[in-house]
Amino acid sequence: MRVLILRCGDAPLPDDLPGTVLDLPAVPGRRNLKLLDDAAANLLPEDPTPTLDEISAQPDVPHLATPGPAPQAEHLPEALRTVVVGGDAALSAVLTRMMRGDYLWAEVGFVPVGESAAARSWGLTGADAWQVALNGTVRPAPLIRSDLGIALAGSATIRAWDDGEFTGEIIVDDHVLVRHEARDGVRFDGVFGARLVPMVDAPGIAAVRATEPETVSLTWREKIARRLSGSSPLDADSLATGRAVQAGGPSLAVAIDGVRHKRPLERVTFYRHLRDLQVVRP
Repeated sequence: MRVLILRCGDAPLPDDLPGTVLDLPAVPGRRNLKLLDDAAANLLPEDPTPTLDEISAQPDVPHLATPGPAPQAEHLPEALRTVVVGGDAALSAVLTRMMRGDYLWAEVGFVPVGESAAARSWGLTGADAWQVALNGTVRPAPLIRSDLGIALAGSATIRAWDDGEFTGEIIVDDHVLVRHEARDGVRFDGVFGARLVPMVDAPGIAAVRATEPETVSLTWREKIARRLSGSSPLDADSLATGRAVQAGGPSLAVAIDGVRHKRPLERVTFYRHLRDLQVVRP
């Protein structure tokens, strides 16, 4: 097995790591990941399996069921395992590059640095992340992407650009999660968009309504009241799952793994990609 360890940022590394270690920016770009592109191309110069266009033309849509192993595996001289050391934004950048290069057959391990929604989704909380990443087995999971061409690693939010109450609609498959028009002066216990996370099984996406703005500042009385009531900035009862999430509104703020899109959008879609991730996880 060929191992590439991508240290995104300045996280400390254990001694005597196998494979090749690449020191990259905290959120690597396409040029930073060229060696990953080259490693994939070296192992599989031509992909003999069905293309994305051929998969999408299949009438039975088997790729949208339980995630499965990559069909390219039997054509590889050896496995390629990429271990990402960094935050969720770094993992998103690497998955995005793999998706765009169409080599999602490569195995992906993750050693989280700091708070990580992806680590929770992949069951890495409390685990020895290095042990799992280097010695664990692959358990395929759906890859969730946006129509902006960005892979979702841990979590995404769809909110109002000014972080006020949300105006617009958010739909999970055919279920209306949010349909709302903003009201003046609402600070919390309103409708402030939605948070979504990738699942490790079909259908692929879980989403809930947000009941507070991201930048809400509570008074001490409000903090005590919320602590006593056990309330959350997310409406757990609104949970919906599906293969796709579509949102529309006059001015949407879309953030993927903590990276906010540079300008407001009127619509955005998150959906399950045609190929699955080959995730190394417990």
